Amino acid sequence: MLGRGKQVSVEYTVFLQDGTKIDTNVGEPPLVFVLGANQVFPALEQALMGLKVGDTKHVLLKPEEAYGHIVPDAFREVELETIPNQFRFVGAVLGIQDPNGGVYPIRVHAINDEKVTLDFNHPLAGKELRFEVRVVAEGEG
Repeated sequence: MLGRGKQVSVEYTVFLQDGTKIDTNVGEPPLVFVLGANQVFPALEQALMGLKVGDTKHVLLKPEEAYGHIVPDAFREVELETIPNQFRFVGAVLGIQDPNGGVYPIRVHAINDEKVTLDFNHPLAGKELRFEVRVVAEGEG
């Protein structure tokens, strides 16, 4: 039975509230993490506690349990010419490099003749996520 400190391997598929599938690892190597180590969403970890190998579970995460709510202060207006031509459309996603070498997505929210409004919120901020999870293995953490 899964508990804090146990290593768990899971297959998962993630859906938006409208049923759109946005991610899955089914048919690929499982996601491996230690329960209670905050390597995945804490609410997802909590939902897996007590399960055993072979169990499946549907878990609904509210925005605050996943990528958070949309933060109004995370919108910034910049001059149109600072955005490369190929990204000058609503919905375009630019990537900027963070100090640790990772890439952070920024979405074009609005455009007018002189300015572009960029949305620095995570693309899944404000969204409920439904996980379909199957425990495929467990071990010591």
